[in-house]
Amino acid sequence: MKNIEIPKDAVITIAGTVGVGKSTMTKTIADKLGFQTSLEKVDDNPYLEPFYSDFQRWSFHLQVYFLAERFKEQKRIFESGGGYVQDRSIYEDTGIFAKMHADKGTMSEVDYETYTSLFEAMVMTPYFPHPDVLIYLHGDLDHILHRIEERGREMETQTDRAYWEEMYTRYTEWIEQFDLCPVIKINIEDYDLLHDESSLEPILHEIASVIQKNRSNTK
Repeated sequence: MKNIEIPKDAVITIAGTVGVGKSTMTKTIADKLGFQTSLEKVDDNPYLEPFYSDFQRWSFHLQVYFLAERFKEQKRIFESGGGYVQDRSIYEDTGIFAKMHADKGTMSEVDYETYTSLFEAMVMTPYFPHPDVLIYLHGDLDHILHRIEERGREMETQTDRAYWEEMYTRYTEWIEQFDLCPVIKINIEDYDLLHDESSLEPILHEIASVIQKNRSNTK
């Protein structure tokens, strides 16, 4: 892994739809760089399981919970001096999940307006620290659905395919509009972290190049 110079205070965020492999990528990059990880806390979320049973009742509760937890985590990461790889971004909650439920009617108009007002007040300010780079993972939908089946979380495997199809489409549209930090798009077919960790090296080189270029431009 020669000539890969990623600043020790960098913050790298991994984004992408459910089942695309964000956690694996997060842990592998962090291990290679000696960075800490910030992983999505699924098991401790009191709203996640009820949400999958009743979207309309729990969507607002879930999104506010995620917003609060991600905001606190983002603040902690930057106050500690960086050196983190983060599993999922705070931007996906408003850009994908909350908007999808508002559009489908499983979040009321009033709840959505309240949620977006909170998001804008907390995140869309010059004081909120954005990552150095956002790694967007994408791939074939059937491949991603197979990963979800293999993971075996009941609340996910019992969810209708149409839900995952819509989320997939919304992610594709969302990333084309995202401009709050530099983005690197990576197809999950282009690497195999489980059997060939050397396939990560081109990704690390690209991360280093993007961060160095962006930091030079902002000086």
